[in-house]
Amino acid sequence: MPDAPRPRSGAALVVLAGGVGGAKLAHGLQAHLDDRLTVVVNTGDDLERHGLLVCPDHDTVMYTLAGIDNREWGWGIAGETFAASEMLARYGEPTWFRLGDRDLATHIVRTRRWRDGERMTPIALDLQSALGVRARILPMTDAPVRTQVLTDEGWLGFQTYFVGRHQEPEVLEVRFEGIGSATATPEVLAAFETADAIVVAPSNPFVSVAPILAVPGIRAAIDAARGRGVPVAAISGIVGGRAIKGPADRMIASLAGEAPTAVAVARRYVGWVDLFVLDAVDAELEAAVRDLGFATLVTDTMMVDDATRARLAGAVLDAVGPTTGTTSMV
Repeated sequence: MPDAPRPRSGAALVVLAGGVGGAKLAHGLQAHLDDRLTVVVNTGDDLERHGLLVCPDHDTVMYTLAGIDNREWGWGIAGETFAASEMLARYGEPTWFRLGDRDLATHIVRTRRWRDGERMTPIALDLQSALGVRARILPMTDAPVRTQVLTDEGWLGFQTYFVGRHQEPEVLEVRFEGIGSATATPEVLAAFETADAIVVAPSNPFVSVAPILAVPGIRAAIDAARGRGVPVAAISGIVGGRAIKGPADRMIASLAGEAPTAVAVARRYVGWVDLFVLDAVDAELEAAVRDLGFATLVTDTMMVDDATRARLAGAVLDAVGPTTGTTSMV
């Protein structure tokens, strides 16, 4: 069994994340950075179910960093049961988005405090602390933002498309309802101000990363960090022409009109990312990515267990050099 990664001292890193890929990378980074890691998480996937506020991306990252995630499913809590959901179905409630019995506790606590007028950020931090999470997971904003996708059925809420319709309809357009009233939180802005490096997880660029960037204040904070010499790296979620998980490959085809490749992902990040990480399977695309203006790292990006999560995280950390606040990119 390989040795556990040794935490790196003095580094502060911000990762932009959504979904399972973001959770896995954050888990690997936490093994190296401990409490010096901050995850800015997408909240555009949030929704209300059975009167409760559910934050799927935040909770996936939180359960993963707490070590209680269900690795077989990629979401939820290990050993989860669904007695409450089964009873709701008997009462005639729609249960296409099932909430586990232990997962319900998270949503009950969050919803009560939110309806009492508390900000989402301190609620999230308290939930993480109770589960022993060492890193900080910050909602991208305290304001409600909801990702919607246009399909041949009309506009659908993201979770209706993703879970209810099993990602089957073609996505023709994406919008973020409420984004005009959102602002970056003081905690998110402070994280960028003190970051030694910024990493974009291998998350869907259209519905996981784009909502974060759309929050007023976040892109400016990233640009300011880069102006101070802070490197920004992004990892491709497309490997060998296919999404590692989810509909990103189909969205590249329908929204960008391109073949789903790592190069197509890289094009989404031109102008604000310095280093692009490709899987070794796509090594022949490195020159095309470099032609877009990126430095590159080619490595094994598949995260199948704790060791490979930590290995990829370590490779990215070595490339951006966050222990010194300088980049070692070539």
